[in-house]
Amino acid sequence: MARETVFTGTRSIREGVRMAQASALSENEAIDLVKKGDKEAYQIVVKRYMKTAYFIALGFVHNGQDALDLSQDAFIKAFRKIKRFDSRRPFFPWFYKLLKNLCLDHIKKSSRMQEIPIENVQVAAEGRGDPELREILWKGIERLPMDQKEVIILRYFRQMSYREIAETIDKPIGTVMSSLYYAKKKLRVSLTPFLGLDNA
Repeated sequence: MARETVFTGTRSIREGVRMAQASALSENEAIDLVKKGDKEAYQIVVKRYMKTAYFIALGFVHNGQDALDLSQDAFIKAFRKIKRFDSRRPFFPWFYKLLKNLCLDHIKKSSRMQEIPIENVQVAAEGRGDPELREILWKGIERLPMDQKEVIILRYFRQMSYREIAETIDKPIGTVMSSLYYAKKKLRVSLTPFLGLDNA
C-alpha cells in the first residue's frame, strides 16, 4: 500500500511537471507536438480558445447548448485536420472558419431558432441589464447580414480589436470598420423605440 501511495504521488508530480512544461509552450509549439501525435498538447489550444469559441457560436446560433456542442465539434474537426494546418500561421483565424461553417450549417438544418436564456448572457446596450432590451438586441443582431453580424459578434462578444477581427475573418481593417459602422447603425434603429433615442 505504501509503495502504491509513493508511486501515485510520484506520478502526480510527473503530471504536474508535464502540465507546467506544457503551459510554457507557445501555441505553435503545442500544435507541432499535436502533429507529431501528442494528443495532450492539444488541450493547451482548446483551453486557450474554448470560451471564445463558445461565445462566438452563441452569437450565431442563439442557443446555449447548441453553442457548446458546436464549439466542441469545431475543436474535434480542427484536431482531425490539424496536419493540414500551417503551424507558422495563427491558429485562431483558421479555427474560426471551421467554427463559423459549422454554425451556418446548423442554422440551415434547424427548422427554427430556439431562444437562448438571454438573462444569462452579458450582452446589453449601454450596460443596461433589462431582459427586454437584450431580447431586442439579439433579434436585431439576428437580422444583420452575415458580414455585419460576425464583426458585431467578434467585437462585442469577445472584445477583439479591429486588427484581430481583420486577421480572423481575413478582411482589411477598413472593411471591418465599415461593416461595424453599418451594423451599429442598423442596431440603433432596432433599439431606438425602446431606448427613446433620437433617430434623426
